[in-house]
Amino acid sequence: MKLRLTVCTTLLILSSSAINAQGFQVNFQGQKQQGMGLAGTGLYVDGSSLFYNPGSIALSDENSFNVNFTPIFANTLYVDSATGDGYRTNSPMGTPFSAYGLFQFKKDAPLKLGIAVYTPFGSTVEWEDNWIGRFALTRLQLSSVFIQPTVSYRITEKLGLGLGLIVSTGSVNLQRDLPVQFADGTYASAELSGKALGFGLNAGIQFQATENLGFGFTYRSRINMSVKSGSADFSVPGSLESNFPDGPFEATLPLPQVFTLGASYKFGEKWTAVLDINYVGWQAYDTLAFDYETNTASLTDTRSARDYKSIFAFRGGVSYDVIKSLTLRLGGGFGFTPVQDGYLTPETPDANRIYGTFGISYKIGEHFCIDASLYYTQMKRGDTNQETNLSGTYATKAIAPGIGLIYKL
Repeated sequence: MKLRLTVCTTLLILSSSAINAQGFQVNFQGQKQQGMGLAGTGLYVDGSSLFYNPGSIALSDENSFNVNFTPIFANTLYVDSATGDGYRTNSPMGTPFSAYGLFQFKKDAPLKLGIAVYTPFGSTVEWEDNWIGRFALTRLQLSSVFIQPTVSYRITEKLGLGLGLIVSTGSVNLQRDLPVQFADGTYASAELSGKALGFGLNAGIQFQATENLGFGFTYRSRINMSVKSGSADFSVPGSLESNFPDGPFEATLPLPQVFTLGASYKFGEKWTAVLDINYVGWQAYDTLAFDYETNTASLTDTRSARDYKSIFAFRGGVSYDVIKSLTLRLGGGFGFTPVQDGYLTPETPDANRIYGTFGISYKIGEHFCIDASLYYTQMKRGDTNQETNLSGTYATKAIAPGIGLIYKL
């Protein structure tokens, strides 16, 4: 019975990991916005506004290409409540990227077209050998790519509407030890992997109330990431192979809807301030269900309550045009965690978080612009997971330097 519950827990972790990374809005989709605290819904910035507010694209007047890369370096220290021992992650660098193309048929045309490719979540978490939570997780690798063709139209000189259709692809690979030993004393293990596909939309409205004051509103829909044929592979002693047969499984991983209200204000010729308020519909993540092609007494279809709560996040920042070709940015934000007590896991040791950001842009002539940003956060939280009984405190630090290049035709 204990082993059966442990394996079921592993599969629950598989789902919560993929969802949490998207639900916490890893908004590394534009260097300028990253420099201003990850905010930018209330104004057009560049091609990255295809993600932040498709409606603002209608108020642009350019053909351009934009690529961004923001490596993430994170480290987590876990201190066990019972023993006081500490264990660290040895995670490799995360690699979120984005690419955008903006197109118009003629100068100042009301109709704008765009294509966006971005990675809203994706990283690898790997714990040191023989850590105390190895029966919950040893390694987790996530990757995702969202493809978003977009149409935006300027209704009036002050009002723009935009709609992007999203095709979401993703993959996951999870590894962990099982509390069963081979004759040589090594532990059995499980490896779960699968590919997921989902569809959604990203809609936005931009209203430029005055020359200096702008407002934006966006809605990113819920996306059900469907795993149609995941693969569960078990390495167990021969006497247990019939209890844990390798084979496919199916699951649906919901990515919640997100509402964002943004505002921008220009102070004179050099200063611009932005503010975003996000509401994430985490109530969608209430229950997880898994269907295995082959069931045994130890491996059964599962349903588990997760009871996540919907959250708000607040982001803001400023930019300052030092000279015509040089702009500096500063920002930060605060976000509540949707993970309630009893659900904290080794791959998502999330907590209420505060972060800070810095950014810089330099224009090279009329066609090129180089952007860079820096993000830093740290958080700490203790909990006892009700599925695994893993009890301790997680302290996480993360830094993400980003760089981007824009070319205007």
